Amino acid sequence: MLMDKRRTSREQRRPKVGRSWFSRTLCAASATIFCWSHAWSAIALSHDEVVNIGKKIWQNECNGTVAGLTAWNEGEDFASLGIGHFIWYPRGKRGPFEESFPKLVAFVSKRGAKLPAVLLSNKSCPWNSRADFLAAENSPEMIQLRRFLADTVDLQAEFLLARLREALPKMLAETAPPNRARVQQQFDRLSRTPQGCYALIDYVNFKGEGVLPTERYRGQGWGLLQVLETMQGESDSGAVAEFARAARAILTRRVQNAPPQRHESRWLSGWLRRVNSYTGG
Repeated sequence: MLMDKRRTSREQRRPKVGRSWFSRTLCAASATIFCWSHAWSAIALSHDEVVNIGKKIWQNECNGTVAGLTAWNEGEDFASLGIGHFIWYPRGKRGPFEESFPKLVAFVSKRGAKLPAVLLSNKSCPWNSRADFLAAENSPEMIQLRRFLADTVDLQAEFLLARLREALPKMLAETAPPNRARVQQQFDRLSRTPQGCYALIDYVNFKGEGVLPTERYRGQGWGLLQVLETMQGESDSGAVAEFARAARAILTRRVQNAPPQRHESRWLSGWLRRVNSYTGG
């Protein structure tokens, strides 16, 4: 009896926050889940449409060639592989950009693709420099890797779509609360058409989500989030053209903010041509 009274006394002293706190938390969580799940339902592409987008990105990154599926660009510290030129760092090396190739390998493996020996035996890029990579261009390992990448174009395209779907929650979490509805709105405007989906999928693969602190020059990012934040319109019919204009402005700003030693102006014309493809230009 004494124990029951003590327990009752402790319960009376406990702050009465349970129901109201739980209700507020559940409401906020429900709103977040609704917002994020809406991003999934807003993207409705057929398998053929996804593959066609993947082929466009393959053209953008590799000129649509099998040889271009394995590259190491001058001035970079990583290999660029597959239709999206997914980043793969050598062992012990990392840079400011997100490493995406291991995620691709895991994705296609789960979908039943048979991995070549070079991927089964190497978690990191086995070539330590661009010189090593170019010297191995015609090696059995590189030929095997290119064949694997050429045979999994459809799965790579699906991976690109999956990355876009995962991008929106990351972007909304990074966005200031007053701006989240506008970012969601701009995303939805684009995601309602195949051409808008192409622009979203290509840009997030091309320049990232825009959420990493390391992907900033002078505190300003250049990813998909920054492009969506720049957009202001509401009409679906003008969404892709507005997105392209905003992307050109963001990429130009990146080059202006970049450290001089990176010489990023050499890439700008190619980036802008790529953005022009969003509107068929």
